Amino acid sequence: MTSYKLIGWMGWVAALAVTPLCADPEPALKKVFADDFHIGAALNENQIFSRNPHEAALIEKHFNSVTPENILKWEAVHPAPDRYRFGPADRFVELGTKNNMFIVGHTLVWHNQTPRWVFENADGSPVDRDTLLARMKDHIRTVVGRYKGRIHGWDVVNEAVDGDGTLRKSPWLEIIGPDFIDKAFEYAHQADPDAQLYYNDYDMWKKDHRDGVIRLVKDLQDKGLRVDGIGMQGHWGLDYPPLDEAEESILAFAELGTVMITELDLTVLPSAWGHRGADITQNYQLRKELNPWPDALPDEKQQKLADRYAEFFALYKKHADKISRVTFWGVQDGNSWRNNWPVRGRTDYPLLFDRQCKPKPAFYAVMKTANTEK
Repeated sequence: MTSYKLIGWMGWVAALAVTPLCADPEPALKKVFADDFHIGAALNENQIFSRNPHEAALIEKHFNSVTPENILKWEAVHPAPDRYRFGPADRFVELGTKNNMFIVGHTLVWHNQTPRWVFENADGSPVDRDTLLARMKDHIRTVVGRYKGRIHGWDVVNEAVDGDGTLRKSPWLEIIGPDFIDKAFEYAHQADPDAQLYYNDYDMWKKDHRDGVIRLVKDLQDKGLRVDGIGMQGHWGLDYPPLDEAEESILAFAELGTVMITELDLTVLPSAWGHRGADITQNYQLRKELNPWPDALPDEKQQKLADRYAEFFALYKKHADKISRVTFWGVQDGNSWRNNWPVRGRTDYPLLFDRQCKPKPAFYAVMKTANTEK
């Protein structure tokens, strides 16, 4: 052990300067699950540019896959017809490449966070089918083509199926028709034939939603279109979904390709008027009873969160031969979208690391499900 009395005050400062931030003795998530699946995190723009060294250390240590939270969504990367904003996306790919990570692109076609101009003429009237298809093709060709061979997998279409299993009524569907999904996968494959292509959605543990997605993906594959896997968003809670229903979906989707647990975060807060799911258009007024722990999470709730994470990871380990990636939607509690949805201004605790970038009881519970001798 170094004696700071011997090296003096200046030496002590120098020693701190070279000490890795968040240097703790805990094993890395990516190492203990190395033989099972990738461990991923969704990164915001501050994290992509490593503006917080504590978060940067967590990302480098624990994760071997990265997904951009927002910077590759249409409104961020292609905000105007004649303008692309590639700076953050370039940096994101550089970060993943530097750290030998599996890099995921999110997302190409979605009904949310897509500028109005995509669907409208200059006078505000809806565009016709051919115009919208041309805009989709140009966007996918430009974005996917720019990162050909560097982004390894794409969420091509996001949340196109409604809760009852039918196609969601979106401008894509209304203007182009049901084959907008076919075209998105066709264009993505043309832009990068070697990239994996995924369908991603939430609430797919529910039977009607699951069956609708299965019908959709089977239809695409029967037409000869490439769909490599399905991303099951994990915006879940302490009491849902039932583990047996989540398992049933994993088994069903595995018949169609690889399964990925995407956007994993477990809310500990009371449901807002019974709302569940991940429809970002729903938001409610802040009330005290919906924000019961603004300062700290009680130990009892910490333990419940830990137990719940352990249940899920035991399930993922059981089916590791079918699951290629588990991606958390965020790095630490303080930057989780759960703090502002579906009630703005709440304090939630949905991830494995707290607001000081320290591991929570949930982290250790997850570790116990792995083979820690690796």
